[in-house]
Amino acid sequence: MLPCLVPDAVHALPLHVVTPEGWEHLPGAGFAKASGFTGKPGEIALLPGESGLGGALFGLPKSAEGYGALPYGLPEGSAWALQGGDAFQATLGWCLGAYRYTRFKPGKRAPARLVTPPGGEAAQIQATAIWRARDLINAPANHLGPAELAAAVGNVAAAHGAAFRVIEGEELRQGFPAVHAVGQGSPRAPRVAVLEWGAADAPLVALCGKGVCFDTGGLDLKPPSGMLRMKKDMGGAAVMLGLAEALMAAKAPIRLLLLVGAVENSVSGEAFRPLDVIRTRKGLTVEVGNTDAEGRLVLSDLLTYAGEHAPRLILNGCTLTGAARVALGPDLPALFCNDEALAGALLAGGLAAGEPIWRLPLHDGYANWLDSGIADLNNVSTRPMAGAIVAALFMKRFVPEAIPWAHLDLYGWNDAHRAGRPEGGEATGLRAALAGILDFLRSTDKSTS
Repeated sequence: MLPCLVPDAVHALPLHVVTPEGWEHLPGAGFAKASGFTGKPGEIALLPGESGLGGALFGLPKSAEGYGALPYGLPEGSAWALQGGDAFQATLGWCLGAYRYTRFKPGKRAPARLVTPPGGEAAQIQATAIWRARDLINAPANHLGPAELAAAVGNVAAAHGAAFRVIEGEELRQGFPAVHAVGQGSPRAPRVAVLEWGAADAPLVALCGKGVCFDTGGLDLKPPSGMLRMKKDMGGAAVMLGLAEALMAAKAPIRLLLLVGAVENSVSGEAFRPLDVIRTRKGLTVEVGNTDAEGRLVLSDLLTYAGEHAPRLILNGCTLTGAARVALGPDLPALFCNDEALAGALLAGGLAAGEPIWRLPLHDGYANWLDSGIADLNNVSTRPMAGAIVAALFMKRFVPEAIPWAHLDLYGWNDAHRAGRPEGGEATGLRAALAGILDFLRSTDKSTS
């Protein structure tokens, strides 16, 4: 159980979730009204009791994140029992708002705690997965390299009875040559973490995560400002790992394959170079137009491996392009998808979860922008346009056409503190993907039965 939750209501105070109309009859409402409380969304009013604090009123928020103002908006050390509101939304939002990254510095204060209401269990599952993803993204790169990221996958696998292995060394060089090429410049060796879970007769869902633990840009070196947050370049892997954890904890009726390409894109005499030609697992050769477009190279091998297992769907998550952020900003992951049913399920899942995503086109008219004179394709285009689309088109080359595939280009970070979204690492798209995947599988099972 997360530390912001308590299992019982022995010493809990009532937390009344109200709308602007109909709260005046509650005990202490006169005091709240005299204090200026109106019941607008997100507004908090403490109520007096016989021996001090007697409860609180809280204006029904517009989203789960709105409940995130409560853990630090209510007195430290207090415990609260929900009266009204939606149990799932309240539990999820409370947990999202209570999160702080405290590995190296204790929090300034402890959050108020919520008695887990009936119906809040599913929210705990999601919140636990989100906390894990946030912790991984927030971890400094000197404390989270490829080995540590792979170990994090192993920890989740062990907790849920999943099979786990790590591909490294000569096996990686031969079987995942693009992953090896990206990571060969770092003294912290690259590796691929593989998690498998579920019954053999269940539909297979393949998740692929870009796990670049730090991205200098390689020999096409980023400027200092561009490198400042590159510890979060493994955000796609963190989100996919969190998604896998949520699916396993919920005992989803699926078989799961999670692949994390854990590498560091460093500068050294061993680093791959601009205009190198590298081989991929699929057999296609790639001319390196820019060493800072390394994430798509890592994913090319993972997508090929996933496709070899003929899954029902493939989903990859990655902090891939600045172009997606220019187009959509930090909160909206860009969705690229080769299947209308899967795209519709993910878009609907995002809206249902209160975490919208936005679809961009896989416009084949730009595919020849990746042409190379000496290899099967280049990893970048020479044209300074449509960068997110071109990156998606590159990865599309490594996915079997018959397999539904979705690509989430996400930010993985909150630039400033908001209710339910503390500044720092964020599991962007996790809730949307969780809802969308399960809905897609349900709908396709019905259509084939």
